Amino acid sequence: MLSESIAKLVQYGVETGLIPECERNYTTNLLLDVFYEDDYTAPEQEFQNIELEKVLDELLKEAIDRGLIEDSVVYKDLFDTRLMNCLMPRPAEVQTTFWKKYGENPKAATDYFYKLSQDSNYIRRYRVKKDQKWTVDSEYGKLDITINLSKPEKDPKAIAAARNVKSGSYPKCLLCPENEGYAGRVNHPARQNHRIIPITINDSPWGFQYSPYVYYNEHCIVFNSCHTPMKIERNTFVKLFDFVKLFPHYFLGSNADLPIVGGSILSHDHFQGGHYTFAMAKAPIEKHVTIPGFEDVEAGIVKWPLSVLRIRHKNPERLIDLATHVLQAWRGYTDEAAFVFANTDGEPHNTITPIARKVEDVYELDLTLRNNITTKEHPLGVYHPHAQYHHIKKENIGLIEVMGLAVLPARLKEELELLEEYILSGKDISSNEKIAKHEDWVKELLEKYPDINAENIHAILQKEVGLVFVHVLEDAGVYKYTPKGREDFMRFVDSL
Repeated sequence: MLSESIAKLVQYGVETGLIPECERNYTTNLLLDVFYEDDYTAPEQEFQNIELEKVLDELLKEAIDRGLIEDSVVYKDLFDTRLMNCLMPRPAEVQTTFWKKYGENPKAATDYFYKLSQDSNYIRRYRVKKDQKWTVDSEYGKLDITINLSKPEKDPKAIAAARNVKSGSYPKCLLCPENEGYAGRVNHPARQNHRIIPITINDSPWGFQYSPYVYYNEHCIVFNSCHTPMKIERNTFVKLFDFVKLFPHYFLGSNADLPIVGGSILSHDHFQGGHYTFAMAKAPIEKHVTIPGFEDVEAGIVKWPLSVLRIRHKNPERLIDLATHVLQAWRGYTDEAAFVFANTDGEPHNTITPIARKVEDVYELDLTLRNNITTKEHPLGVYHPHAQYHHIKKENIGLIEVMGLAVLPARLKEELELLEEYILSGKDISSNEKIAKHEDWVKELLEKYPDINAENIHAILQKEVGLVFVHVLEDAGVYKYTPKGREDFMRFVDSL
């Protein structure tokens, strides 16, 4: 059985191009070593069109039966990544192939690298497929909604084991280049099948990789080779455009650099990008403006729930200069009438979420104004999802959400299924602690949709979840999409 499963995995490596035909024996022996097995009998049957998930399941079962690992998703992930490492080309080979294809054109290079990241199981296709995705129409365009199911939940055994593992400082975080090839541990994912492309932006070494949890097409991460905190500054805009010049078919953006409105890993300077057009990028400029000293730069307020100033020019240097001017002005800007405070008690509140792209021969930079002030009424943030929407989305609004893609928690899958059951059967929603938090929301839905039935309830709930996300984005907007909000926004623009 083990010989047969190993033969299948080796065949998968040949079929996908992870290994050449001449490395069959070498790869077979590496896999045997992982199982501490000395013997191998080549199967008489020839295998083709191998399904990776199935053959890995066979090998994981064998490892559990042999007592090599526990039957836990954490230990299985560590082990099957070790198996995939036996099929992986060395980093130097990946880099050489990437830049050779880049010589043809940038898209050929990223196509190769993205396929490798999937074939190697670094991006687990079969888990990403489980993510629930749909769209919702809004006055701001068609927004993307996802319930993230690709991150496996740790079981109690693994959680307990992680508590007993000495906290390591290597790698310092999940974005450090030292992750490439790292075997992992119960409190740090295995990265033996992980590859990084070194790039130079702003005359400094950075890394280019894909996210293992692709929320959209070719979701990539660009990170500083040094473990240094995130900071939005002039060099941020330089780095964004240096990358877009390297890969003009990709956008690149940065999370803000302050808590609440910032990213999940503020300790390591990084960007996120990819080959995808978000609703925000499609949103038009609603009101064109002219900024003194930058009359040659097209600028305007975007029709979007967050407060976005879009600037466009064929020369990215002009955009870098203007973005720096806007950032410096916003950092120190206070307008009490609009409840905008640059700082309180010495704590800064104003920052920017920038997104760069190239549209034909013109460079674009969207500058999203962010503010992380809190109050007694809104302890998690005034410009953060308000409490009435926490039953759907309570987490921070980062770069991906800013652009119009909701990344909703996995809990919602079960909760929405339960809501369908309870609504159709007329059960008391408050009687189930898993969905009691949705009670007020459901009451509103029942008034809005008097004819809910088995045929339409799923679509109705998806639509209404999407509309909650619209409200969440509106909450995150410093200047609301109202006449007063636009007037307040223009007051800032006029100050530039």
